[in-house]
Amino acid sequence: MDAPAPGVQITGLFVYPVKSCRGIPLPEAQVGPRGLQHDREFLVVDGTGLFLTQRTAPELATIRIALEQDGLALEAPGTEKLRVQFDNPDGGRTACGVQRKVTIFNDHALADEVGDEAADWFSAALCRPCRLVRVGASYSRKVLREKIAPRHRSAEGPEISFTDAFPTLLTSEESLADLNRRLSEPIPMDRFRPNIVVRGCGPYEEDTWSTVRGGNVTFGCATPNLRCVITTIDQQTGARDGVEPLRTLATYRRADEGGGVKFGQYLVHSGRGQLRIGDYLVTAL
Repeated sequence: MDAPAPGVQITGLFVYPVKSCRGIPLPEAQVGPRGLQHDREFLVVDGTGLFLTQRTAPELATIRIALEQDGLALEAPGTEKLRVQFDNPDGGRTACGVQRKVTIFNDHALADEVGDEAADWFSAALCRPCRLVRVGASYSRKVLREKIAPRHRSAEGPEISFTDAFPTLLTSEESLADLNRRLSEPIPMDRFRPNIVVRGCGPYEEDTWSTVRGGNVTFGCATPNLRCVITTIDQQTGARDGVEPLRTLATYRRADEGGGVKFGQYLVHSGRGQLRIGDYLVTAL
């Protein structure tokens, strides 16, 4: 049945073109096979191909990104601006033509190298040897079916980019407001790095939704997001900010299985379309 109180509205849309770098707010976003266009399309890896995130490299938060017509413009403290192109006309292979095996948690995939200029830039910005890779023609990675709520499982899990686990993350302003009332110092929504932020529901009401529909896109609410140490990092400075909000969330938002604390809903989707700030969404229980 449809949710009894309509009026859930999109108030924020965000993409994070380079995984764990600073996000970009958008007035509208295209939804493609892997989620919002250009979200986590690039990844920083160490010399072995292991992914780097703010968990071990919190200074990634200080790398600012702007979307340009054909690529990204990146800036970091003490560096000159770097420009990186999106897909090449030949179907996605990078200019250097080199591919690299990368590891994201327990997943392994084949990504395209961006090149030495980007590698040198990120190595200088992060003060460690690393390289930049991107989703290319040979890249494939899927959500594990067993991680998805049974009602939304298909024959195969959906394709994802360099996200942790799912294509899209939704949070609500009401949930953050409830959390902030419990904290001694409020925190901004960027600590949770969502793709879609909504308003017009009760705190944590997103936990009860089965589907969310906007335009031509239907999202299935796959599973709550179990939060990690990145929520304790100031997304403007890259500084760790103690143990909050994880300590407070642990007092009332523990997952049933005891494996972490919940904030936000991971989504899977079908269809392609466009979402805009101000759009109303239809939610179903």
